[in-house]
Amino acid sequence: MKVLQLHKNKASRLRVIASLLAGTVLITPLIAVAQVNTSELSPQEQELDQKGRIADRLQGIENEKASLKIKESPATEANPGYDIPVRSYGLQRETEPPRYVKQLNKTWLKDSESLKDVDWVDLGLESRLRYEYRDNDFRRNKDVLDEPLLLRTRIYAAVKSKFDPLRATIELQDSRRFDSVFAPDNRDINKVNVMQGYGELYFKDALGKDDLGNDRPISIKAGRMAFELSDRRLVARNEWRNTTNNFLGLRTTLGQPKSDWQADLFALQPVVRLIDQGDKADQAQWFNGASGEWRKWSKAVTLQPYYYLLQQDANKVLYASDGTIAPASAHINRKIYTAGLRGYGVVGNTGLDYDANYAKQWGEDGGLDHDAYAYSLEAGYTANHSWKPRLSGLISFASGDKNPKDNTSQRFERLFGFARPWSNNDYIQMENIHASKVRVELNPTSKLKIDFGYSWYELDSATDRWSGGANLRDQTGKSGKNIGQEFDMRVRYPISKFIGLNVGYAYFMAGDFTKKTSQLVEPGRKDNSSFLYVETSFYAF
Repeated sequence: MKVLQLHKNKASRLRVIASLLAGTVLITPLIAVAQVNTSELSPQEQELDQKGRIADRLQGIENEKASLKIKESPATEANPGYDIPVRSYGLQRETEPPRYVKQLNKTWLKDSESLKDVDWVDLGLESRLRYEYRDNDFRRNKDVLDEPLLLRTRIYAAVKSKFDPLRATIELQDSRRFDSVFAPDNRDINKVNVMQGYGELYFKDALGKDDLGNDRPISIKAGRMAFELSDRRLVARNEWRNTTNNFLGLRTTLGQPKSDWQADLFALQPVVRLIDQGDKADQAQWFNGASGEWRKWSKAVTLQPYYYLLQQDANKVLYASDGTIAPASAHINRKIYTAGLRGYGVVGNTGLDYDANYAKQWGEDGGLDHDAYAYSLEAGYTANHSWKPRLSGLISFASGDKNPKDNTSQRFERLFGFARPWSNNDYIQMENIHASKVRVELNPTSKLKIDFGYSWYELDSATDRWSGGANLRDQTGKSGKNIGQEFDMRVRYPISKFIGLNVGYAYFMAGDFTKKTSQLVEPGRKDNSSFLYVETSFYAF
């Protein structure tokens, strides 16, 4: 009867989300726009046809941007792009350069006569301070009240255009934590380090221009870099965390965000974050891959195929991902292949949007055959109202290992992604998880943004670990799969051009799995947890 009741509860909440997804899922196959065959047209007819298609595309873009009420810069208005803004919660990639960076002649420095025309230098200075109140943090293995103060400072400088094709970028970061009851770790602490430092060859229009007149450049970077791909779930800077993912190696980018297509090719070594010394590239690992974006095929969908390969040499393993010396169990050979496809878009002027992603993994993991997969599907509706309310539903999944004693590993490898959109408590990683969420987002004024949501979390495999919950695990599977439920809310407001405020709260209610396994580690531990934070960001430009 208990199993039946759990099934009914799960079915009930899935029906809520399914009702949000159904309309979009049913019409998705119909949204592709037919391509006009011009091979039999005369040159004059082809020219008229091309002008018509460009005019149609421009009108479509204007409609989409008017629907979203996006404020465009004069440069963007004069030369529209094919890129469609992502509405999905938490999946908007950080820009390159980052948002806190400005072109020198667009900052207050332009008031200097000698600097007013300097458009070939980018500068940025950001300092973020966050107070956290964490009562019974399930990321930790004990029930305590922790009130850390997190400080992160970034400095960015780049030289561009004036010396093309030669360019250069440097970004420094200092991350510190104060007043925590826990020992230092590289999730929060990474003292002064070079987050980005690379030389670049940049060829502005090496691949010509698209139908809207946007350049398709070629960029070749060599050095240390931090960037984001696709929906951020597998490759991300990890903006929420106090420290940042970065890599050392080569990256080639074809095209740009505004052009009709874009591709990234890279061969990189992950950088290990060390608390009290300079960061080092992980000589045991290589992360190679390719990621593309095709934006021209249809106004209603952007397609992002990707292919990654993570390799590890057991003989060269020195550090664990947390920056400590790796245990003997980590000295294994790994070769994990990941192939996937993401599609997202806005369905005309209906107010509907969607975001779907599927990833398949295979290879070898420490002598085990690796066979895993993950998917996510989000659908939303933005009402035509001054507050721009958006209601969305999300179903997401990442496989877990079914049997710890067989010769196969089904635990999805989360690579170097950003996990917080799964849980505002930061409890969920992209492995062994089945998550469902409903969310409401509001913009009561042009500046004020409010969002709140409710989530349900279960393990995929009852015998595998909950990595976000201090690796709690029951290899017998008798503790069940129910991790728990979470309510969260967030308020964001730019106090001024130079100060931003972000306040949030999340409340977690433990399920049967969490209750049973955590009690084995610490008898008497509370079932629920609370997380409150107040974050301010200061910008020099």
